[in-house]
Formats: sequence, C-alpha cells, structure tokens
Amino acid sequence: MSEVLDYNEKYRQRTKKFAVAIILFYAKYCKQSEELRVIGKQLLRSGTSVAANFRAFTRGRSHAERFSKMCIVVEEIDETQFWFELIEEAELLDKSTFMNLKNEIGELVKIFTTCKANMKK
Repeated sequence: MSEVLDYNEKYRQRTKKFAVAIILFYAKYCKQSEELRVIGKQLLRSGTSVAANFRAFTRGRSHAERFSKMCIVVEEIDETQFWFELIEEAELLDKSTFMNLKNEIGELVKIFTTCKANMKK
C-alpha cells in the first residue's frame, strides 16, 4: 500500500510541476502569432488537464473509476504531445524553447501508458 501512495504522491507532484511549466510556456511563447495563440490555448488545456486528471485518478473510489481517469490522463498527455509536434513541424518556435517540455512529455506518455496497460490486466 505504501508503494501506491508513494507513486501517487510522486506523480501528483510531477504532473503539477508539468502543468506549471505548460502555463509558463504559454505565457512566454504563445502570444507571438495567431497560430501560436490558437495552438497554445489547446496546449494549455490539455497540459493542465494531465495534472487535474491524475489527481482525480489518485482519489478514485474503485478500480473502474481509477482506470477511467488514467485513460483520460493518457489521452491528455498524448494530445499535449501532439500540439508540441505541430509547433515543431510548422517551425513556429525554435526547438530549444520547448525541448525540456517535449522530453518530459515523452517520459510521461511512457509512464502513464504502462500504468494504464498494467491496470487493464
């Protein structure tokens, strides 16, 4: 049981830190053009939703409820990754401005996808 609580707290903090990084990224970079503004708002929604839904996951009352929330976490982190891919491929910003965030997203995708798969078993 202690392992579960440690996992929950570790990723509650990590996803919250990620959400703050997304907010700061949006505030600093996503007002430079109309394209960035539109994508940035989507990025802001999905990126902060990861933390909110992971928090809901930790408070789930049943396995089914927790699994449902983890599915949303995976969907939202994947969507966040998609918005950064668009920014990168459309060359709207220099890669150096978001490489740390992009790397964190890649790690979170792997972690939460694995968690979801393990919950499904």
